[in-house]
Amino acid sequence: MELLNFMYSNTLSVTTAPALLDVLMAADKFEVASCMRYCSRLLRNLPMTPESALLYLDLPSSVLMGEAVQPLTDAAKQYLASPGIEAILSSDDLQIASEDAVYDFVLKWARTQYPKLEDRREVLGSRLARFIRFPYMTCRKLKKVLTCNDFDHEVSSKLVLEALFFKAEAPHRQRSLAAEESATLNRRFIERAYKYRPVKVVEFELPRQQCVVYLDLKREECANLFPSGRVYSQAFHLGGQGFFLSAHCNMDQQSSFHCFGLFLGMQEKGSVSFAVDYEFAARSKPTEEFVSKYKGNYTFTGGKAVGYRNLFAIPWTSFMAEDSLYFINGI
Repeated sequence: MELLNFMYSNTLSVTTAPALLDVLMAADKFEVASCMRYCSRLLRNLPMTPESALLYLDLPSSVLMGEAVQPLTDAAKQYLASPGIEAILSSDDLQIASEDAVYDFVLKWARTQYPKLEDRREVLGSRLARFIRFPYMTCRKLKKVLTCNDFDHEVSSKLVLEALFFKAEAPHRQRSLAAEESATLNRRFIERAYKYRPVKVVEFELPRQQCVVYLDLKREECANLFPSGRVYSQAFHLGGQGFFLSAHCNMDQQSSFHCFGLFLGMQEKGSVSFAVDYEFAARSKPTEEFVSKYKGNYTFTGGKAVGYRNLFAIPWTSFMAEDSLYFINGI
């Protein structure tokens, strides 16, 4: 429909990169060169991101070879030149879902830029690996790093071991290591502003499959949830199913005040059914020990969640107060 509109009016109503790419593909299929040039120009005028640049370079070869698309692919290649990519990856404020996504992006970029394995291993090991913050990757992804042929095995083993040792440290020790690095060029222990909060997961196979999941939220992160925000954790797995935690600021339905809520959700959508025993616990003063808040059994189906709108049974103002029992060293 957009292609037809263009043929009549020489304009398009769509403005987003994915929608423009769809029109570009259709224009290539029907050999409408003027529309291809128009789409290419609009795409070049949009802010370039690592994800969009890779998307442009991943177009079918028939499209990439078109003269109309050449300026777009040239711009993407220039954006993804090595100094540029290093500058992007070194940022603490990189807007990304998780460090797993950074790792996947770097691998895809390296494979695009360095088709030969030996060249790719060299650039990953000597230049790019230091920009990936392996300590904030999930254990599931770290297992894949160990078997990834793009890294020299000695390099990948060292990176994964360092990440696992960091994960095993107490939170105060992790903060200390990050503070030590903040004055250096190496940023591997410094947490970015991830869309999904990292979690620490301890798994057990016996006497039955179970896991303990630790989610730390800073005081300022909680403050930013008011009045109706939410934050999601990275995914973790149990029994082959993906789960996540979500923290909310919401209204207590009975008392009509804001409060802190915590929920456990299952990722899979559809007809999958999965029963779990769950328990929510939180550290509190003065003992700083974990205290159980709620526990039960719940049968998950795709997209469902279980949790408590007012986990601590107190108003939001009490939860966030300076003398709150639930923040220990700001966490």
